[in-house]
Amino acid sequence: MLQQYKQILVPVDGSYEAELAYKKGVAVALRNNATLHLVHVVDTRAFQNISSFDTSMVEQVTETAKKTLDKYITDAKAAGLNDIDYSIEYGAPKSVIAKDIPENLNIDLIMIGATGLNAVERLLIGSVTEYVTRTAVCDVLVVRTDLENKPAVNPKKKADK
Repeated sequence: MLQQYKQILVPVDGSYEAELAYKKGVAVALRNNATLHLVHVVDTRAFQNISSFDTSMVEQVTETAKKTLDKYITDAKAAGLNDIDYSIEYGAPKSVIAKDIPENLNIDLIMIGATGLNAVERLLIGSVTEYVTRTAVCDVLVVRTDLENKPAVNPKKKADK
């Protein structure tokens, strides 16, 4: 029997890896006749260290995320996927992605981009992707390849070399 997913979650953060996960998420949702849920988590802990906490910074991050998510919705609908929505959440990305949203929306698959962190950053702060794969309450697919299943190479990183 083939596994069929009905509720798919794709976290997006503006990174190249997250965009690949989004594109593959659209394809999987279409094949499975599933609902695709996009989420952007604003890590509010990042703003707690700023002495003069300014809500306009959070609003600016939220507005940028909203524009990206609106574009993703438009592109997905153009590809034929109508059962798609998004949310912008606030808090710790690890727990929101691995537990909170999957439990609230009955998510049965999380498609997440491979980490963009280098080894030192992963050691110091940990990778959201690594945490999600270890603790999620549902299946997790880590996207490491492009739409042709070739190793993903971020064009920005390629240009930096």
